[in-house]
Parts: sequence; C-alpha cells; structure tokens
Amino acid sequence: MDLSVLLIVVIALAIAFDYINGFHDAANSIATVVSTKALSPFMAVLWAAIFNFAAYFYFTDHKVAQTVAETVIEEYITLEVIFSGLVAAILWNLFTWYYGIPSSSSHTLIGGLAGAGMAYATVMGTNPIKAISLSSTLKIIPFIFFAPIIGMIISIAITLIIKNIARNSRPAKADRVFKTIQLFSSALLSFAHGGNDAQKVMGIIFIAMVAGGKLSATDPMPEWIPLTCYSAIALGTMSGGWRIIKTMGSKITKVNPLEGVSAEAASAVTLGLTEHFGIPVSTTHTITGSIIGVGVVKRVSAVRWGVTISLLWAWILTVPLSAILGGIALYTIHYLF
Repeated sequence: MDLSVLLIVVIALAIAFDYINGFHDAANSIATVVSTKALSPFMAVLWAAIFNFAAYFYFTDHKVAQTVAETVIEEYITLEVIFSGLVAAILWNLFTWYYGIPSSSSHTLIGGLAGAGMAYATVMGTNPIKAISLSSTLKIIPFIFFAPIIGMIISIAITLIIKNIARNSRPAKADRVFKTIQLFSSALLSFAHGGNDAQKVMGIIFIAMVAGGKLSATDPMPEWIPLTCYSAIALGTMSGGWRIIKTMGSKITKVNPLEGVSAEAASAVTLGLTEHFGIPVSTTHTITGSIIGVGVVKRVSAVRWGVTISLLWAWILTVPLSAILGGIALYTIHYLF
C-alpha cells in the first residue's frame, strides 16, 4: 500500500478510535449524574461533551500524549504497527461496549500498540521486548491498579467530609442541593476526562505523521491534531454509551446525589494529578474506584463485589488481549502486503 494512503487510513482510524472512546467512556462522566436524575440522559451527554471539548483550551502541555507516543521504541514505530494497534484497540472497545463492560480505552490502545510493536520486532528478527519502552511501561502498568485505589481513597475522604458538613440537613433539601452541585462535579470530571483521553490519540497521530515522513520527532504538534481529537471525543460522548452507563450507574452500588458529587470530584482530582505527571490512566478505572469508595462509606456490603471482581478481571485482561490482537493484526498485514 502507498505510504501516503496508509498514513491517511491510520489517521482516520485514530480519529474513529477517539470517537469510539467518547461513546465507550461517556458512562464514566455521566453515569452517576444520570442515575441520581440530576440530568436527563440527553442533557447529561450534551453537558459532558461540552466539557470534553473545553479541555482543549486548558491542557496544552501534551504530557500524556508524549507518554503514549513513546510506548514503542522509535525504531519499531511504523505505519503498519500503528495501524495494527488501532485495529486491535477498536475491536476490543467495540466488544466490551457491546457486552456493557467498562474496560479501559487507554489500556487497550497501549496494549494494541505494544503488541503490534513486539510482533514487528519478531518479524524483523529481533527480541520483541526491545520494542517496548521500559520508562513508559513503568508509568502505565502500575496505574491499572493504583488509579482505582487512589480514586477510592479520595472519594472516601470527600464523602466523609461532606457528610460531616451536611449531617444536620434535611435529606430532601440535601438531595436538591447536591443535584445542583453534581452539575459542577460532573463537568469537572468530563473536563478531566477530555484532557486525559484525547491526548492519547493525539500522541498516536503525531507518531503516525513522524513514521509517514511528514514530521520529525522534534517538531511541535500541529494545532489541527489536538483540535480534531477533542472534537472527535466530544462527538463520541454525545452518542452515549448506555450499556456501560447501566453498569457504572447502578450495578456497582446505588448512588445518591451527595455520593455522586464525591465520586465525580474524586475522579476529577485523580485524573488531574495523573495528567500533571504525564501518566495515561484509565478514566474507567478511576471512576469505578471512586464509586466503590462512596459505597464502602455506607457499608462494605453496599458494594456488589461480584460485579467489581468481574470488572477487575476485564481490566487485567485488557492489555494482554489487546496486545495479542495487535500482534495478530500486524502479522496479517505483513504477510498480506
């Protein structure tokens, strides 16, 4: 396939993945606001999409994009590798969306790219482990587990503080107040979600442009890349992800407006901290941990641990299964073309 044509295909696939990421992960930022009836489903996705895009104007350092771009060592980055990684990530996202599994779009992208890079190294007759950047991997893999734990701890702290402040309030009045506050906490979470997740695709498009010979690795990122990525994820969020919203909003634990504020605020803080350090964490993992945290404050039995354990298995399997899909895609392309 002509290199220019393949570059266009790769960029189109990356934008498609960003769009799918939006509707796959819409549940992260609106599940609690929908389940507490603070907003209708349509208004919730519109609200989230606005703040997904608003992050474009604030997150300008692109640290997360750089970490994703460095997942595979530069000499093993080709358009075929990027294409294969994107195909793997899209397939896994669609599979988990269809079955209502809130898996990580971030980790499936990283897993698919890593698997494709390792397969390419094997084809070239070198050690596949050498294709993976150790520094980027050490940033990413531990936070499969750390992100939900951090989200849970922060949500427990926020819930206890808010409950202590509002302990003398009448329940009906408190619900009305916290439904209003939820508009701001869900907006903050959507803002952080856009800033974290859109950057991952920005990194992919940038390295595709480098691999296609249109940019050098030291060039600044062209402005059309972040603008396109933030637009795509916002449009995807507007499409909704209702299957996953049901899991996030009600199957883990029942959430009231106060708890919704706590979970969303905790997730936004966690995403903001990790974005500051350039760590591409999973928004899905973070909000799940935060929802578990507010459930634990009520009582440990309020959390449906069977559902939580199933989600944990999905998280653990996302990276290796995406890597396998990425490897299969790379081998298929290599031997066909």
